[in-house]
Amino acid sequence: MSLSAGVLFVTLFTFAAPLWALDPPVYESSFGQSGNGNGQFTIPFAISVAPNGDVYVADLGNDRIQVFDANGVFKLKFGTSGAGDGQMSTPNGVAVDLSGNVYVADTGNNRIQKFNATGSFITKWGTAGTGNGQFNTPYRVAAGPDGNIYVTDAFNNRIQVFTNTGGFVLKFGSGGTGNGQFNEPCGIAVTADAIYVSDLRNNRIQKFDLTGAFILKWGTLGAGDGQFNLPGGLAVNASGTVYVTDLQNDRIEEFNTSGTFLLSWGSQGNLPGQFASPADVALGPGGAVYFADSDNDRVQKFVESTVAVTPITWGQLKDRYAHP
Repeated sequence: MSLSAGVLFVTLFTFAAPLWALDPPVYESSFGQSGNGNGQFTIPFAISVAPNGDVYVADLGNDRIQVFDANGVFKLKFGTSGAGDGQMSTPNGVAVDLSGNVYVADTGNNRIQKFNATGSFITKWGTAGTGNGQFNTPYRVAAGPDGNIYVTDAFNNRIQVFTNTGGFVLKFGSGGTGNGQFNEPCGIAVTADAIYVSDLRNNRIQKFDLTGAFILKWGTLGAGDGQFNLPGGLAVNASGTVYVTDLQNDRIEEFNTSGTFLLSWGSQGNLPGQFASPADVALGPGGAVYFADSDNDRVQKFVESTVAVTPITWGQLKDRYAHP
């Protein structure tokens, strides 16, 4: 702390009662409703934000991807039901890389499809199986800052990593409850130095380095702080806040990158800021945070709060912390 002109600016302190508290993101808007028209959803299950701020939503029950601007205005859609190029069967995941290419976890077809930003088909990879590059229900896909594509291969209980053209790079994980093992890995987020995976049926988050070596884990089954009832999607912001969608607790939990609980917010319902099985989360420019509110058939947009250092006078400080 520093003292200047009789005003105390608190920058680091260990007082029993802090002068500020971490706030959840502020609700801004929502878009979508049940249906199969443009801008309507049947279980929006995954979400990703492009570098230009466009929002891509995996519309699972309608076998398509829908694209919106940052304010939720419909722009375009691509995908129809089927197994052909550009067709989909219950897409569970979507990711956009730094070049604007779009990757879809085409779950029912056990493959990944790659499109350009406007939905033109580029390539695909994967078949049903347990070998390298094969899948048994790929849930989510993430485009890493290293250019690689990361896939949660849910029922093979592993993570597979590929080049952005589908070349196999590595895999890690097996079935179980031990460190580095999974019981239906679901959400995935990749930073410059770590991979975060929501281990759905083990009700925990696991963190790995970029080679797949286990680092740490957190979470148990429950409804308390830091507990989960099916952790779904996750995202990590530039400040190191890890957002986790706690599906069956109808809430969002926030942690630091070491797994320390920060706060939880949200409740069951369909009002602004309430959720019904929030399935995924994605971060956008300007502190935007988008949630796929799957059973409400909508996307909710929030904006991250900023914590300001508030100047207080010496007298105010003495009054606040004076002993009785």
